[in-house]
Order: sequence, then C-alpha cells, then structure tokens
Amino acid sequence: RHRCCHKRTKIYDDGLPPSHRTEYVDNYPGYGNICPPSSCKPKHEFQQHRGKMDGTSIFKTDYLPYEVVKRPFRAPAEYRPKSGKIDLGTIYQKDYNPHKVGPVTLARPRERKHTTDAKLDTIPTYRDDYRLWEAQRTESCKVERTYQPPTERFGNPSTFQDDYIPREPNPPESFKPSAAKLPDGPFDGNTIHRTAYVVHEMEPRFVRPKEEYKPCDQPFEDLTTHQRDFKGIPGQQAKSCRPEHRKVGSDAPFNGTTEFQDRYQPWLVSLPEFRKPREYVPPTDKMDLNSTNRLDYISHEISPAAPIRPPHGRRISAPFQGNTTTREDFKPWSICPRGLIKKEQEIPKPTGKFADLTTFRSHYIPHQGTPAQSCKPVHAVGLNAVPFQDETMYRIDYTPKKKEICPAHHPSNLGYVYVNTDSQGHQFFRRLSPEPSEPNCNPIPNEVAVVT
Repeated sequence: RHRCCHKRTKIYDDGLPPSHRTEYVDNYPGYGNICPPSSCKPKHEFQQHRGKMDGTSIFKTDYLPYEVVKRPFRAPAEYRPKSGKIDLGTIYQKDYNPHKVGPVTLARPRERKHTTDAKLDTIPTYRDDYRLWEAQRTESCKVERTYQPPTERFGNPSTFQDDYIPREPNPPESFKPSAAKLPDGPFDGNTIHRTAYVVHEMEPRFVRPKEEYKPCDQPFEDLTTHQRDFKGIPGQQAKSCRPEHRKVGSDAPFNGTTEFQDRYQPWLVSLPEFRKPREYVPPTDKMDLNSTNRLDYISHEISPAAPIRPPHGRRISAPFQGNTTTREDFKPWSICPRGLIKKEQEIPKPTGKFADLTTFRSHYIPHQGTPAQSCKPVHAVGLNAVPFQDETMYRIDYTPKKKEICPAHHPSNLGYVYVNTDSQGHQFFRRLSPEPSEPNCNPIPNEVAVVT
C-alpha cells in the first residue's frame, strides 16, 4: 500500500542513468561563436519629460501662407425682352383635326322589363332545333320468369327466434320522493357524516431505529485487476523511422567521369540510304487545253456599262469655302488658372508662449478624504466566557479503524525476503509461502514495493 510522493514507482529498472540527449543534438552539432540575429523591434523604453511643451507643431512651422486671390466672377448678361409677338402655334395644333366627341355607347344591352300582359313563350331553342330520330328499341336478353310464391312454410328459424324469450315489461322502481311539505323551522345542517363519524385518536408515527455502525473484521482488499494481472515485462525500445543523417558526397576530387560515360556502350550506326529522284521526261504529245467551259460557252455582244461618275464640268476659279458650323459657332474661351479652395484661417495664430495649465489644474480644489467607516462588529466581552462547542456528528459517530502493519518494518517476521533495490530507492520483497486466501477475495500480490 505504498504511495510514492516523489515519482512513479518503477517495478523493473536496469539501473542505468537516464540520457537527456536527443537526436537533434547528435545530428546537428553546434558551430563556432555565432551570435543570433539582432531583432529589429524597437525596445519599449519610457521617455522622460525633458522640458516644457512647445505649442508649435510641424504643420505650423512648415506651412507657408499664400495670398488668397478672389475667384473671378462672371457678371451675367442683362436680360432684354425681345420685340414682337410670340408665336404659340405648335405642330400638334396645325396637324390635329378636331372630332366631335359623344358619349361612349355601352356594349352591354340594356335590361328589358317585360310589362306586357302577353303570355310568356317558354319553349327554348333546344326544343325548336332538336328533332327526334327514329331509333329501334333493343330487345332484352333477360329471361322472363313469373314469380310463384312457395306453398309450404319456411322451416329455417333464425338464431334470434331460437334464443329470444319474450318477457313482460317490468318498469324500474322510481326513487323520486313523494311531494312533501317543506319544514317551517330553520335548516338543520347536520349530515350523515357528521352524525355517524367517530373520532379516532392518531397513533404515533413509526420511527425506524438508527442502525449502529459495525466495522468490518476482514482486512480491506485494495488490489485492482491491473495490479494483479499486470506483468511488467521489459520490452525493446521502438526504433526511429527517421533515416540516419549521412554526409552526401565525398572529399575526393571530381574525376570528370560519370556513371553514364562508364556504362554507356556505343552502338554502330549506319548512314541512311539516299534515294536518287527520277529524271523528269517531258511528254511528247500535244496538250489539249480545251475545257467544257470553252467548248460550251457562247459569247454575247454587250455594251459597256455607263459610269456612275457625274460628267466633268468646268472648274471654279473661286477660293474654297472651308467654313463649318463648328468653326463659326465655336469660340475659344480664355482659361484662367484655378485658385486655391482652402479657406482663410479664421482663428489667428498664437504669438505668445504656450501655457500648459489646463482647466482641470486651474479649477481643481483638493479635498481631504474621510476614511470609510468599518462595518466590523465591536468585540464583545461576554463571548469568550462561554466555551466553544466544537463537537460534530463526525467526531461523535466516527470509529477509528485498526492500522495495519507495513511489511517493510519487520519483513522477516511477516514472511518476506529482500529481492533488490530500485534506482529511486524502492526496496522489493517477495513472500516465502503464500497465505491461503478466501475464494471471494482477490489473490495476494507476489511482490510488494516499499520505500526506505
């Protein structure tokens, strides 16, 4: 039942000191005195106030005021009304022919009211237009049989006729009280429950007595299945799948030959055959240049088409009139440079020295703060006279258990033999003869770890 407060208990240990080196230290050795790169991040330092604050800013020092020139204002031309009468005639008034407008005739016929005394003609158009056709009546395929009622009595009674027993009507008895006169005296509110009820005394409630705690005589078995079934078999350490770091290349000088030059076998290549073209022999017969178009085509005499170009007239000695509507109507305007839109500064610049006294400093009146009143109750004198009752239900009802003897104090008397000592200081003992245990209890462990 030992619980090590320092580290985990190692059941099996080879006794070798732990190695704190990693693969990174072995594969990546350190180099010479190389300083780490300096950080470009500025250091966070507090800048002290070195003097009085100057009220001038960069904008005030670098800004040069310019002379503000007023924007040229173009005076509008004076309105002069035109002489003469305004012609209010439009194309619509000239071309429009007026028509006489009358009320719109409704497409729905007016409702006719029959006020005549003549008889209403109720014959519809269906009766006038429909004419009966002379159709032959189909003959019925049904065999006509005359009904002959049976002469004998029906001899199959039903289940209702067999099971039904006629009974005389017996009207139920009426529970309606007879017509009685109401009492003249006051109403008596006594009921059968009030008159016939007998008051019984309540028995005291059964209280189950509290069972007294009885501690168990048998020792507590705190051995778990993991501690019982676990066997710390030392296993091999998992191999790393990382390839070994080897130096690529060699220190020998480059020979100039490659693997391709050593293993390549030159093949004998024959020159491609050159095929001599045939000599051209011109044909001896005369070529017939006649085609179907030449043989079948009939030429027609057609007069040449008259040119669309106008006839050549006499030349005009006057100079070319090159004026256009754009040249006559367009007049170049004189463009003046646009002035600054920035308004003149309304607030004048300060000339004196900057006063760093704020309104808070000038108007602030320091007040002396009053300490907060303590809400702690005053220490009473009579409380210490009465002794404090520190008894609890746990102290009253708790029964101390018997402490078991640890086998590390007297291993030889309890039947244990020393085996070995761990690197962390844990001693291991083995039982000489296992004690017989009950069938319901867990088996006793073979080895017990004890700290010295």
